[in-house]
Amino acid sequence: MSAAHAHARSGALPPFANERHLELRRGDVREALLAAGGSLLERLPLSVPVMVGEQHLAAGADGREELVSPDPGKPRREVARAAMASGRDVDAAVRLAPGGHAEWAARSPQQRAETLIAAACLLRERRLELAALAVYECAKPWLEADADVCEAIDFLEYYARRGLELERDGALAQPPGERNSMRYVARGVVGVIAPWNFPFAIPTGMSAGALAAGNAVVLKPAEQSPACAQEIVSALRSAGVPAAALALLAGDGRAGEALVRHPGVHAIAFTGSCEVGLQIVRAAAETPPAQRHLKRVVAEMGGKNCVIVDSDADLDQAVPAIVRSAYGYAGQKCSAAARVLAHEAIAAQLIERLAGAVRALRVGQADELGIDLGPLIDADAQGRVQAYIEAGSEEGRVRAQVALPAGASQGGFFVRPTLLSDLPAGSRLLREEVFGPVLTVEAVRDVASACDVVDGLRFGLTGGLFSRNPATIGEVRARTPVGNLYVNREITGAMVGRQPFGGNRLSGTGGKAGGPDYLLEFSEPRVVCENTTRHGVVV
Repeated sequence: MSAAHAHARSGALPPFANERHLELRRGDVREALLAAGGSLLERLPLSVPVMVGEQHLAAGADGREELVSPDPGKPRREVARAAMASGRDVDAAVRLAPGGHAEWAARSPQQRAETLIAAACLLRERRLELAALAVYECAKPWLEADADVCEAIDFLEYYARRGLELERDGALAQPPGERNSMRYVARGVVGVIAPWNFPFAIPTGMSAGALAAGNAVVLKPAEQSPACAQEIVSALRSAGVPAAALALLAGDGRAGEALVRHPGVHAIAFTGSCEVGLQIVRAAAETPPAQRHLKRVVAEMGGKNCVIVDSDADLDQAVPAIVRSAYGYAGQKCSAAARVLAHEAIAAQLIERLAGAVRALRVGQADELGIDLGPLIDADAQGRVQAYIEAGSEEGRVRAQVALPAGASQGGFFVRPTLLSDLPAGSRLLREEVFGPVLTVEAVRDVASACDVVDGLRFGLTGGLFSRNPATIGEVRARTPVGNLYVNREITGAMVGRQPFGGNRLSGTGGKAGGPDYLLEFSEPRVVCENTTRHGVVV
């Protein structure tokens, strides 16, 4: 039993601390990771059932369709075979969930915290094995995969503590003759629709937030990452979450739509594209006769993230940070840098240095130690990003491209990391989310002009600034609409409890993940006012 687990059982917890990432410079760490990867390969393909209550429904049962999850770098390698959830499975899970919710919500906040921390311990014990699964199922390089598992652990630990805070009454005025109290109760059933790019962190975070507040959860993971989702659900159930309070429904968009529209769902937690997010917001707004509540939607929907580089910026600091922000995990992060707005005085120099840094990137299979980025997640992503690169090459100027690894043309969803400049103002690449290893650079007259560009975009997720001037930092901070602004550092890698994450405008709605107000999205506040003036005699 961990120290945190023991403290949870006593009702007191030590202060939250982020899980430390592995150091790949250490030989023993690299050897352990490769051993974990080799062990996993021997067990592929994994089998992922539909999990509704105590039922585990495998592919093929009752004519059930099968969902195959391949290795994006070697698509002929099957990582997992998952049972495809149907509309009937969604209905069964949501109908069973109120019973699980009642059992789970009846536990004290301390008991729920103990369960979440026990789940964190289970993930921690299997950390290398889980990182290997993210490497092969989602093509996350080792460093990114380990950080993904660490963030999942962080969410469980952090929300366990925030769940204890929810039990405390609000600070209400107490005039003579009155007793006022406010408490937070769970909404009921939360549908979680998760993406593939953080296959452990994001579904764990959304599920743990809902569970910490006392809700039941029905998890619909991305089609590309069912095996990672199964590990999350298994850890939470093994730690003590009732089976009826946590379902796993691997499937496609049809299962997600059925979950959103089901009248028994009280809240939706979604991370994904703006297009799908807006569809969810519209669908959740409908109130069929069988539904007696308004559905709460917590949605993180991506962005077009800009980095402003002022004339006084330290380019030795800016260049590697921008490259990491744009090309880490092949640009498949909603927070990734997509557009650099450089002061005209240093734009040419910055482009030259960025081009050199991009050309030095190493592309390869995700399980190869020492690579900077691997393939994209699937063929659809590959085709979409390649179309953007071709359009940018015609409209503007290619400043740098990286050669693909030998044999990439024979399989694997690789595209060439690309740096572009001189794009026309109306280019799609300057306003649409590419979600791939493509970065554009343009010169601007000054920082105010750069802020005008950012303010003209429909997104507002992350942004960056490189400047040595405190007045400039203050100006950008006051003007930028983004949810997360990073100054003189990379714009990816938000840490739970340190940089609560979430966007504005069409980048999202709801509380920030990993922040103090997130659990309120899954809770209903209830106030009781009691007249304490005695009238008559109690019999």
